[in-house]
Amino acid sequence: MDLNLSVGMAGTAADKVTNENTAVKFGSGTVKVYATPAMVGLMEKAAINCVDDKLPAGYASVGTKVEIRHLAATPVGLDVRAEAELIEIDGFKLKFKITAYDSMEKIGEGTHSRYVIKLEEFLKKTEAKLE
Repeated sequence: MDLNLSVGMAGTAADKVTNENTAVKFGSGTVKVYATPAMVGLMEKAAINCVDDKLPAGYASVGTKVEIRHLAATPVGLDVRAEAELIEIDGFKLKFKITAYDSMEKIGEGTHSRYVIKLEEFLKKTEAKLE
């Protein structure tokens, strides 16, 4: 099956640091700065924005692995953005280089893996857990 994807594709996502996405709010720390889990979520969103709208109808991608380094703190009020580049395609397995920045510097970097799923089958299997 042709997934309509190619190495080198890129996606972005942006956010603003608010009290709602700080380490204090996430419970991931005690300092009122951009939370690592929020940064990871933004990086994943950039990867989703890179590929999901190009997949065939009825398909989506799900995250399977994230390896990142949070390099610098970002205070409330600054804008943040993430960039994802598709660097590897192995069947339905996708790997991305991910980077995050605030308006002053690079704040995070790493890799992210996603897997392309047939949405209907995936949801059916997942919902079977409730039975």
